[in-house]
Amino acid sequence: MTHAAKPQHSMYDIFAVCFVAFLLLSNIGATKLIALGPLVFDGGAILFPLTYIIGDVLSEVYGFAKARRAIVLGFIIALLASIVFWLIILAPAHESYTDQAAFEAVLGVVPRFVAASLLGYLCGQILNSWVLVKIKARFGENRLWVRLIGSTVAGEFVDSVIFCVVAWIGVSTAATIANLTVVGFLYKVGVEVVLLPLTYAVIRWVKAHEITYKTAGKK
Repeated sequence: MTHAAKPQHSMYDIFAVCFVAFLLLSNIGATKLIALGPLVFDGGAILFPLTYIIGDVLSEVYGFAKARRAIVLGFIIALLASIVFWLIILAPAHESYTDQAAFEAVLGVVPRFVAASLLGYLCGQILNSWVLVKIKARFGENRLWVRLIGSTVAGEFVDSVIFCVVAWIGVSTAATIANLTVVGFLYKVGVEVVLLPLTYAVIRWVKAHEITYKTAGKK
């Protein structure tokens, strides 16, 4: 007779995995600066806003404790990824491998950028989740758009300021840092606003199909 744990019928793990995966991809993409006319932003801005949308789903449906668990897990995995990349770079390359410099350029561990990314992410995401849950406690199920936008504005502002200041101070000019901060913040909040209908649809669908949420709602 074999034994196996019986997982709960919850979609929490799916959102948690996507949350961590998007975080890792965004951190790698952030190593490149993109310029569109006068606008300058890092490559992580392409995908990173989706982590806030998933974070909103986690906070709205599963509560602050579960959202914080995914956030901390993402922090640990991102830190582990940085350590692994650092060890791989230090390992001697085979004579047939000619892309060492390119590998280091993209995945090389720069302590200040790792610190900037992780600090900005941790503080921003936890604040985003906390603000959303606090607004929900005040208004209940009503005014979802208020907590989605309000939490994103708070979380993205803190994230953008911490990341840009820690990552670029002493490396870029104050004007460039301000540009990166403002553009990154406005872009990420803008993405949240544009994708608000999608976020609404996802949250409503999850609430309708998440057994644990329906059970909690009956109490």
